[in-house]
Amino acid sequence: MAPTNSSAAQTPAKSSSAAKTAKRTPSITGTSETLERLRANIGPLSTLMLRELESTLPWYRRLSADERSSLGLVAQNGIAAFVSWYEHPSSPSWVLSDVFGTAPTELTRSISLQRALQLIRTVVQVVEDRVPELASAGEQVDLREAVLRYSREVAFAAADVYARAAENRGAWDTRLEALAVDGILRGENPDALQSRISALGWTSRNRFTIMVGPAPAEANATFLATLRRAAGRFAADVMVGIQGDRLILVLGNVSDPETAYLRLSDLFAPGPVVYGPMAATLTDATASAKAAFAAMASVKGWPAAPRPVSSEDLWPERVIGGDDSARRSLLANIYQPLDAAGNGLLETLSSYLQLGHSLEAAARDLFVHSNTVRYRLRRVCDVTGWDPLIPREAFVLQTAVVVGRLSNGAKHAPERPAART
Repeated sequence: MAPTNSSAAQTPAKSSSAAKTAKRTPSITGTSETLERLRANIGPLSTLMLRELESTLPWYRRLSADERSSLGLVAQNGIAAFVSWYEHPSSPSWVLSDVFGTAPTELTRSISLQRALQLIRTVVQVVEDRVPELASAGEQVDLREAVLRYSREVAFAAADVYARAAENRGAWDTRLEALAVDGILRGENPDALQSRISALGWTSRNRFTIMVGPAPAEANATFLATLRRAAGRFAADVMVGIQGDRLILVLGNVSDPETAYLRLSDLFAPGPVVYGPMAATLTDATASAKAAFAAMASVKGWPAAPRPVSSEDLWPERVIGGDDSARRSLLANIYQPLDAAGNGLLETLSSYLQLGHSLEAAARDLFVHSNTVRYRLRRVCDVTGWDPLIPREAFVLQTAVVVGRLSNGAKHAPERPAART
């Protein structure tokens, strides 16, 4: 028996395998006849594609004429570019310039990424349905596979367009947000400020609140996204600003302020966190922000201050620190209402505070029963909202009395009874 030539025996098998592989891997470059048919049908395919978009995509019919024209141009470019790609395949970079051209901005404004993919799917379906008319029987499989590969490249290119647009929009929104926060702090023109925050999608018209505290060492995009999500559970609108080592949080239409302040303060860096008074308008938001910053500068005067703490709870420290707005607030919210209420409330409060917070001593000083003193102190709490029986709140009331006397001179100094022996 003649020896078997192993290499010769394996050659036909290898040739057969290579043939099968070549058969399974279609050629992207079509014949001249198929290319000629594709070129001749660009116009009819474009017309058919526009009709298909009108009939199958309800949202497309609701677009304005300019938007439909822009998207139709993108789809037509896609068909024309497919013909060029079928003839000379190249890298995916051609898709951005040949298909989308100058349309990415209009495209991302007109429709979402989901709808853009629906449009691409419709265009591909139109071309795929016409394959029997565009290619001979031997090239139909290759043409269909080429359409599928082309649609994949276009879909990835569309995703890239939307991703870049989102990055640009995010960078612009960040700058606009920083300008809006700075405008609130500086008290810019309300109309210009309203226009700026409206561009950010801000819809709240009232219940503005500003929180100020130490910023984390690494206030990166992940942290800011987490902060916005957390704030979004309590407020309809949120803006975040970072100025140096301070983090500023602007909230609009807060639903549960006490819970919101407590939960959101956990996201600030260690240290005191202050929130300003609720502002009814955008103009008042500037005053709230200034109060929060003044309180932040004075909070170290109250080591036992809670976290977070209201700027109004720090009125005494702010007055001592030279904050004139705190002085005016003490006058308007405590001293003047007590003075207007009469019935000895201001005199009783003054005597109670000066005599060591003793009901009996104040009663003897005023020549009244201790129950009368107790009743008047309750009235003080009803009128001002501050309870003189609580040491910290009594300190706020005492500061208000001093500020009131200094502001009004001897005119409002309560008459004193005869000197005690």
